[in-house]
Amino acid sequence: MKKVILAYSGGLDTSCAIKWLKDKGYQVICFIADVGQGDDFTLLEKRALNSGASKVYIQDLKGEFIQDFIFPALKANAIYEGKYLLATALSRPLIAKYLVAIANKEKADFVAHGCTGKGNDQVRFEVTVNILAPKLEIIAPVRIWEFKSRQEEIEYAKEKNIPIVATKEKPYSIDKNLWGVSIECGKLEDPWAEPPGEAYQITKKPEEAPNQPEYLEIYFEEGLPKKLNNKALNSIKLIEALNKIGAKHAVGRIDLVENRLVGIKSREIYEAPAGAILYSAHKDLEGLVLDREVSHFKEIISLKYSELIYYGLWYSQLKQALDEFIDKTQENLTGTVRVKLYKGNCVCVGRKSPNSLYKKELATYGKEDKFNQKLAEGFIKIFGMSHQSKG
Repeated sequence: MKKVILAYSGGLDTSCAIKWLKDKGYQVICFIADVGQGDDFTLLEKRALNSGASKVYIQDLKGEFIQDFIFPALKANAIYEGKYLLATALSRPLIAKYLVAIANKEKADFVAHGCTGKGNDQVRFEVTVNILAPKLEIIAPVRIWEFKSRQEEIEYAKEKNIPIVATKEKPYSIDKNLWGVSIECGKLEDPWAEPPGEAYQITKKPEEAPNQPEYLEIYFEEGLPKKLNNKALNSIKLIEALNKIGAKHAVGRIDLVENRLVGIKSREIYEAPAGAILYSAHKDLEGLVLDREVSHFKEIISLKYSELIYYGLWYSQLKQALDEFIDKTQENLTGTVRVKLYKGNCVCVGRKSPNSLYKKELATYGKEDKFNQKLAEGFIKIFGMSHQSKG
């Protein structure tokens, strides 16, 4: 019997996909990745087996997710279209990497996913698989099966006794991991409508956030966060702590009409408390340490880096080349940033570094000023020469 490794989430699509693939003559082996979504993995394993899977692999990938995916994106300041912190996009190449590894272990010729034909995730999974194992064949049941709506899938699941939790009363499509939450569908499909309160999964409403601000100090070492309020934490604990604190203060809510890779615009909302805090602090520390030319050029690199992640090109040669530049910019990025959280806002209010390029004696307008202002006239004349009009 042909073996297929299915990226299994436990949702409606992948639960139906197990039975659908089995009826097509495949032995279905499920892979569940723990990237910090907080699921009951014992329950998911039981659901997959009851749906017809012959075997289930569960892998705790939180540490690898942070070190090899989240932190490189943080060092790059990669934010898609100025808002999206790429939580879902970053998890896909990691999951696809393990789909390939399990396919090799099981000597399977096929891998499968539950993505739709108009989303970005199908591209991220399939491009990664094609880069890492081009001989593997990919099956995308949702693109080819007979069901035309989620309601038809629900009816199929009931008919085949497939254990599911999806109902018509739960209209949102939600993807969650340690770095953030992606939410779409339902009322969010109207870009004029304000997101309903129940659409958000982890953050408080700004109106319900504490009336007193909270200050945090984040210590970075070569571009990576190492301490919170002078306490050393491993990467998982640090992100979990920032998610909890940020969510309490309504930090990290994002509402975006984005340009999907497949060519359509999509309205989505995101929650990323830890990501919003760390990106803000990291960017602010760079302002203190990086020189002007590096800082400005890195803005261009950050834009391209975010596109590569969004487009599923994590393992591309260009992304690997950009990593070399980014790592170079982080060599001196050691220091502490103080941020203020209040009613949905995260504002950097202090920063210090042993590698700071800030010189008070040049910047000050007080008595300590050592800047020779007489030099400015010559500088302006030389600087403006190439911009003078002819005649």
